[in-house]
Amino acid sequence: MLTQTASLLPNLITPLPGPKAKAIIERDHAVVSPSYTRCYPLVIKRGEGAVVEDVDGNQFLDFAAGIAVVATGHSHPKVVQAIQKQAAEFLHMSGTDFYYEGMVKLAEKLAALAPGEFPHRVYFGNSGAEAIEAAIKLARYHTGRDKFIAFLGGFHGRTMGALSLTGSKVVQRRGFHPPLPVTHIPYAYCYRCPYGKEPSTCDVECVKVLEDRLFQTILPAEEVAAIVVEPVQGEGGYLVPPAKFHQELRRIADKHGILLIHDEVQSGMGRTGHMFASEHFDVTPDIVALAKGIASGMPLAATVARADVMNWPPGAHASTFGGNPVSIAASLTTIELLEQNLINNAAEVGAYMLERMRTWPSRFRHVGDVRGLGLMIGFELVEDQQTKERAPDFRNRLETMAFERGLLVLGAGPNSIRLCPPLVINHDQADFAMDTLERCLEALEA
Repeated sequence: MLTQTASLLPNLITPLPGPKAKAIIERDHAVVSPSYTRCYPLVIKRGEGAVVEDVDGNQFLDFAAGIAVVATGHSHPKVVQAIQKQAAEFLHMSGTDFYYEGMVKLAEKLAALAPGEFPHRVYFGNSGAEAIEAAIKLARYHTGRDKFIAFLGGFHGRTMGALSLTGSKVVQRRGFHPPLPVTHIPYAYCYRCPYGKEPSTCDVECVKVLEDRLFQTILPAEEVAAIVVEPVQGEGGYLVPPAKFHQELRRIADKHGILLIHDEVQSGMGRTGHMFASEHFDVTPDIVALAKGIASGMPLAATVARADVMNWPPGAHASTFGGNPVSIAASLTTIELLEQNLINNAAEVGAYMLERMRTWPSRFRHVGDVRGLGLMIGFELVEDQQTKERAPDFRNRLETMAFERGLLVLGAGPNSIRLCPPLVINHDQADFAMDTLERCLEALEA
């Protein structure tokens, strides 16, 4: 157990990284894949709620949540209890070949929660990329079409199919061509509209690219299986589009017999103050991809589709470990905790943070835009308020400065910081994060 006060705020006792952390990092560099991206030298030993402790005894406030994964906080006692109980009964039986009740219970729960007043079916995998791969295959099977539409800045995973949809960073795609046939178009976002339009029109302009240009020139609409979109773009910078953008995508999909797939891997499971981010936009997708926060840190993913869409036969797609009984037990308890109070807490504390952060562009010359829903909040670092030129170096420096002050944050997009803490954070922890970030911004200005 952590030893800090009841409010669970950071406590740094060594220089960073400490001696034990340094030794482990050196060993890591000798044997672990160099493809991993490590932003700062954190070597975790244990976690509780929104606080983690490293191997040298330093405590940090975690506003990254294991990359938006530990929705109920680190090692929530009820989640741990559910894992231990299931592990003592059986660890694995492969739900693709046999039956167990936990899988049925979770599928029933997700089918009931998913957007849309129609029956759903659920496929289980292990990760967000697997949920997207299942959605890609399902869309191809159901429609008989082979092409997809995705968005610049979007991130859907690094396996080959998911990578074809990803439009986040060239390093993720370099050396891995050819991809699946995917056409990428701009993602509607008013702060820096790709068309230079006013906020009231930029969302429509982004979507009109499809009907007025792509469908008329290079992309036959009748060959498109699905449009794949994040309701709130995650790796792209925590971008929140106007509702009209998603509503127009739904209209176009319906007009041309195209499926609409929502990637809610990062935005789903209560993070935005609703169970699904799509609820903010009054749009119902045909397929939803879920992972990250679904099981509080255990590997689990779900692809939830309209029952009439998930019409593939036995053997068409499966996963040995997808829907592992221990992960499912964690997920059932996670959803119970989300519904009890954590989604409401995400909405309330997130609004509290955003209200304070909206003053930052007028107070700090290097803060460009602030946006977010619930506890999915981002802000941009810019060179100055006049040009709003992106400042990735400032973002990277701020990320390190926050770590040195006991706050864990991550970047997103070319120049944004994302705040995606566990949904259990309280006002004291929110204030600490705000105070710390403001001190970092003051230091950048100096």
